[in-house]
Amino acid sequence: MPLIVNVAHFSATGPRVRNEDFTGCVTPHGADLASKGFAAVVADGVSGAGGGREAAEHCARNVLADYYATPDTWEVSQSLDKIYSALNRWVQMQARASPDLVGMATTLTTLVLRGSMYHFAHVGDTRIYLLRDGTLQRLTTDHVWQRPEMEHVLTRAVGLDTSVTADHGFGLTRAGDVFALVSDGVWAALAAEDFRRELTHAATRKASLEHIARTIVEYAHQLGGKDNATALIVRVEDVDANALRDVVRTASELPALPPMEVGQVVDGFTVLERMHLSRVTVLYRVRDGHGATGENGRELVMKALTRDAHSDAHERLAFAHERWINKRVVARFFAQNVDPPENASASYSLSTFHTGKTLAQQLATDGYFSIPEAITCAVDLLRAVGALHRRSIIHRDIKPENIHLGDDGQLRVLDLGVAASGFEVAELSHATRAGTPSYLAPELFQNVEASLQSDIYAVAVTLYQLLSRKFPYGEIEPFQTPKFGEATPVSRWRPDCPGWFENIISRGLAVDLAQRFETAEEFLLAVEQGPLSAASPRRNILRQPLATRNRLRTWQVLATASIILNFVLAYFLNR
Repeated sequence: MPLIVNVAHFSATGPRVRNEDFTGCVTPHGADLASKGFAAVVADGVSGAGGGREAAEHCARNVLADYYATPDTWEVSQSLDKIYSALNRWVQMQARASPDLVGMATTLTTLVLRGSMYHFAHVGDTRIYLLRDGTLQRLTTDHVWQRPEMEHVLTRAVGLDTSVTADHGFGLTRAGDVFALVSDGVWAALAAEDFRRELTHAATRKASLEHIARTIVEYAHQLGGKDNATALIVRVEDVDANALRDVVRTASELPALPPMEVGQVVDGFTVLERMHLSRVTVLYRVRDGHGATGENGRELVMKALTRDAHSDAHERLAFAHERWINKRVVARFFAQNVDPPENASASYSLSTFHTGKTLAQQLATDGYFSIPEAITCAVDLLRAVGALHRRSIIHRDIKPENIHLGDDGQLRVLDLGVAASGFEVAELSHATRAGTPSYLAPELFQNVEASLQSDIYAVAVTLYQLLSRKFPYGEIEPFQTPKFGEATPVSRWRPDCPGWFENIISRGLAVDLAQRFETAEEFLLAVEQGPLSAASPRRNILRQPLATRNRLRTWQVLATASIILNFVLAYFLNR
């Protein structure tokens, strides 16, 4: 069963002339409900300044619209942080553009119910309450001055400052939970027990949610509340703990694709070539016969699990996860996903086919890459990796075999089979050493989780190999737990490598994370700046003084020199 909620809201101006509150919610259907969930928001424009209502309405509407436009691979907190920051800049710009809008700001509180979890982001003094098993809990903390005479003066709000920091929280959702999003016009007037009693009516269905929302707001004004009052009530009818899993699991329930020979046809696709076979997957080049072009249809790549791998539930889930990611990386740096027919007879994925070679194939054919070719590859590869990272996807297997240079001149990153994403499926927690050992960052051998910087390390190893056909720390076998000492400078093998490019590659290879590039964009900027990057204060660790690179070796050298000097002095003094 999918997530099922009932929701109602009511808002009233009260004694004031204008209602500066705004509230709303979105309940999507199908895949969007599973991947993004239900979202609700309440905002209270700051009174006493122009544009309070406009700020509240614009921010609330845009949270509900923009949240569903963020990548599915982003965590909820990441999506809401990006949206809150963008809205804060917008409100600030409006306030600067018009003297009548100086001080324009709004509180903003968002609740997302996704899968079996609730998430919230919050700034200001609007609140979220949770009633569970008769117990009322306030989930948010008011951002106001902690003084009796200033308890309604905000310390945080959207538009109040040049930047905004939202509080985030999350927890498990249960069937029967009742959430209430309210403005200060409600909670400041109602006693906690009165509020709990009305929400209990919602939980026990003694009254409709519409009636309860109206009763809460009207009661707040009857008790003397003079502010705008808004209440949005959400009752959780059913929770699908497997909602996110099902997005990938349903795609893994088809039978295995049997071994195919050239000329065979499956679901209208004719096999032209078996391109690759491994222990886990098999790749075919196929022709699509579904269009009007018939046997002259486009060529695609069909990827499927081998029969042995398909019998492993984890491999099926991981394969479906890869298909899920492929649909979400729409950029020129990747082969594009093509949906199989709805009545597909077996489990497989389809993607666009591009003529050309992988970088590994080019190395095997041509021997080495020239310096300009390596720099061009570095720029394109870092742009591709940056595109993944902006979607919160860590590739975890960057290497020449997984990088394709098409005859059209476009570099494309292949194989997202072990990629990690923000997708919350417990069974997809990959081992920290997923990938190819010689390209794994040093920290991964210490059971540290893969990060953006581990992808950056793999990019640096790839560039090193394009120039030298060697590994900076030597080749690493799957059974090894290596110790990383000093990397061999790439100029040892390629004296024609410019010093600035060697410095940049070496920084990408740094064992110390503090020395390594933090993001693909930072790495890319260094490459694009070229020789100017050599002036960077964070120099290549391989060109640092010995005393910085290896303190033990430094003291050993000094001690040896000291002993020799003492012997020499003793000899001359005793003559």
